[in-house]
Amino acid sequence: MPTDSAVATAPPAPARRLLALIVPALAVGVASALVLLGVSLLADRLQDVLWETLPDALSVGRYSSLWMIVMLTVSGLVAGLVIRAAPGHAGPDPATTGLVESPLPPFVVPGVLVAAVVTLAGGVSLGPENPIIAANIALAAWAGRRIAPNAPGELWLALAAAGTIGALFGTPVAAALILTETLAGTPGPGALWDKLFGPLAAGAAGSLTMSLAAHPSFDLSLPAYSHAHWGDLLAALVIASAGAMLGLAAVYAFPLVHRFFRALPHPVLALTLGGLVLGLLGALGGHLTLFKGLDEVKTIAADPDGWSAAEFGTMAVVKTAALLVAATCGFRGGRIFPAVFSGVALGLCAHALVDAVPVAVAVTCGVLGVLLAVTRQGWLSLFTAAVLAADTALLPILCVASLPAWLLVTGRPLMQLREDGTAMR
Repeated sequence: MPTDSAVATAPPAPARRLLALIVPALAVGVASALVLLGVSLLADRLQDVLWETLPDALSVGRYSSLWMIVMLTVSGLVAGLVIRAAPGHAGPDPATTGLVESPLPPFVVPGVLVAAVVTLAGGVSLGPENPIIAANIALAAWAGRRIAPNAPGELWLALAAAGTIGALFGTPVAAALILTETLAGTPGPGALWDKLFGPLAAGAAGSLTMSLAAHPSFDLSLPAYSHAHWGDLLAALVIASAGAMLGLAAVYAFPLVHRFFRALPHPVLALTLGGLVLGLLGALGGHLTLFKGLDEVKTIAADPDGWSAAEFGTMAVVKTAALLVAATCGFRGGRIFPAVFSGVALGLCAHALVDAVPVAVAVTCGVLGVLLAVTRQGWLSLFTAAVLAADTALLPILCVASLPAWLLVTGRPLMQLREDGTAMR
């Protein structure tokens, strides 16, 4: 029989339960980062072939209008054929899914990953987050059922989502903030930090793995921001609200464009036509409006005076339209990264119009507004906007700027549809 002193020094039951999560959380976090890293490297290599080696061999301009139109159209055709032939058709219609969904059957994962590689390499304006999270959740749930059959299925979903998000953003804080909005209202014993314990460990493992292997960074090296001024605060309110309106325009058009593509007689046709439209948009906005947008956004942010206000505004509108088309015609990809590009371009447009508006304020508030409308994730939007500038002096301004932007987007339709094609709220 245990002594009183042994009972007093033994960790309480909740602590023992949380300690048991550390090893599976670390394993899932590392595995999630490796899947993301593998898909990203493969997509990068294929992108080099499609956009450098091949046009050079054919003596065609790498980013000429003709090559962009041809390449995006072919990417749509190939993606359509992959989705048609893959088991489970590479998952459900991406217009009906969010960032974190229930586990897919494991046999669907190869098709999801192949379709994602085609999307990323072909220049489509979508990021890797949705398909990679879906694949990692499916793999973690499949492995978890065999290794620990008595563990709740929700555990593997939370660990895989956190590990992937941590790897994507290079920090577990992003995963914790996103999951906080989901877990805060879920029933179950323990404090919020008890619920976040395992996901935070998975997010840390994922972010460290990715940081050691690829050194990801969201910092745009924007000009330092010293301290707030009244004029900056007014500009922040206007720019964040304008970003929210730009994002909402895409949100309200989302079901209409989806209905158009869904009315076509075959999904291969829908994706091929979607690719053609994306190629035309690329020809209009320039090659910087192609791809997921993370590398491209660093290019435009590095030279705020390199383009006119009209050119920055065109980039913002074209990228938003490309995100809308890509997400509704059937390409497998996420919406966060292209939305960031739209917000940065909008902010640079505002700076070009009014030179007195600091670049850091304009860019971060533009991103904040667009992301609030597209993702409807308050913490994610604030976090992403803040890390782009890596300047704590901007945090009070961003918090204030988020208020009118949130009033504009709350209660509005989501950029996600029900199975019948109607908008969700």
